[in-house]
Amino acid sequence: MTDWTIATAVEIAEALRSGSVSASAVVEACLARIDTHDKAIGAFTHVAHDRARAGAADIDARIKRGEDPGPLAGVPFAVKNLFDVEGIATLAGSKINRDLAPASRDAVLIERLEASGAVLVGALNMGEYAYDFTGENYHDGPSRNPHAPDHMTGGSSGGSGAAAAAGFVPLTLGSDTNGSIRVPSSLCGLFGLKPTYGRLSRSGSFPFVASLDHLGPLARSVADLALSYNAMTGVDPTDPVCTDRIDPPVTLTASTAIDGLRIAKAGGFFEEGGHQEAFDAVAKICTALGVSQTLPIENAALARASAYLITMAEGASLHLDRLRTRHADYDPDVRDRLLAGAMIPGAWVTKAQKFRSLFRAQMQALFEEVDVLIAPATPCVAPRIGQKTFMLGGKELPVRPNLGIFTQPISFIGLPVVSVPVWLEGSPLPIGVQIIAAPWREDIALRVAAWLEENGHVSAPVATLKEKAV
Repeated sequence: MTDWTIATAVEIAEALRSGSVSASAVVEACLARIDTHDKAIGAFTHVAHDRARAGAADIDARIKRGEDPGPLAGVPFAVKNLFDVEGIATLAGSKINRDLAPASRDAVLIERLEASGAVLVGALNMGEYAYDFTGENYHDGPSRNPHAPDHMTGGSSGGSGAAAAAGFVPLTLGSDTNGSIRVPSSLCGLFGLKPTYGRLSRSGSFPFVASLDHLGPLARSVADLALSYNAMTGVDPTDPVCTDRIDPPVTLTASTAIDGLRIAKAGGFFEEGGHQEAFDAVAKICTALGVSQTLPIENAALARASAYLITMAEGASLHLDRLRTRHADYDPDVRDRLLAGAMIPGAWVTKAQKFRSLFRAQMQALFEEVDVLIAPATPCVAPRIGQKTFMLGGKELPVRPNLGIFTQPISFIGLPVVSVPVWLEGSPLPIGVQIIAAPWREDIALRVAAWLEENGHVSAPVATLKEKAV
């Protein structure tokens, strides 16, 4: 008997079409696993039992009538709780937003996934207002790494990482401003896609930094990333940065090839300041891909610093009214960073934005030479929950801001990235590697990731959970 909680989205959709399982059976299996184990993991802040059962019943009825149920037929999914979900308040990981009226409609990406047959089962824990890399929520408690529950999931999409790695759902949605899809993907051992900035609509999601915010999927297979990505693409005039560019759907086959691709390792900044496991993971992927060229990414440290300034300033501007009236209701760490951002001189931000244009042009020129860059996703495997500092480059640094040292320079200019999970020999925890492509070439990043998966170099196993709560 198939355990549908460990099946991929592709396997579930194919099984529904063949008649070997019903959507209701798949959803009930996922709900039962969530109800049994999530107390120990802390992935969900809302489980939509009634909605999920109704959605599954609708898919089963459509199949019975002979209708096409869609490419994601019966696939359970869950979303970071900054996505609007009709009928519940959009928390964005905060205490303050609990006073908001329930959302009147779903976010655009939820609508698109459901139009493709997927079934929403709930909303997921996250760092407050997405200003977090650890997955530790001050109000709801931490999301815990299913592979080692005393370790972090990474953030801010911590619940999204935990839910997929724990086998609660095969597909989750998160947001990525400075690395919040790629960091949880790395620490939880998942595949994660941060698309090109502007590729997927952000309508119906609570913003953090408008000029850096991306939305995207996390999953346990590359094919699931591609399937969900295809379902979510499309023009949306309600998001002012959403592209009107229409590209063919991404297609992956068992014979996906990387022949002809020019692949290089990102050097310089991306070879410094991490633990050895981060560089060992990159070396493993480069060996598998036959990569011999290293290209130093000049100004990457300055790109990270500039992203920091823009994040602090834009993030603070969004929260000024709440900081004046509800300052005591913030996570103190988040509040302090927002207050610091409000005091950044405007001239600094202007300079950072000017540099952003220069760095974008620099990277565009580099992608005339190569198609793909390989870089670490995080500087280490998952730290322990509650850990405040770690050693990077011989210095003791705070964990929360520095888990994203290798993701921020890439978000800064909106490049598409797939994070792939690497399990090093002897390590009980995974770590991710970034597959970085030129703007609008998600297909290339997914193609390389799929080749690595098909040839056994990367994988995303479901964690084995014990029923006893942590």
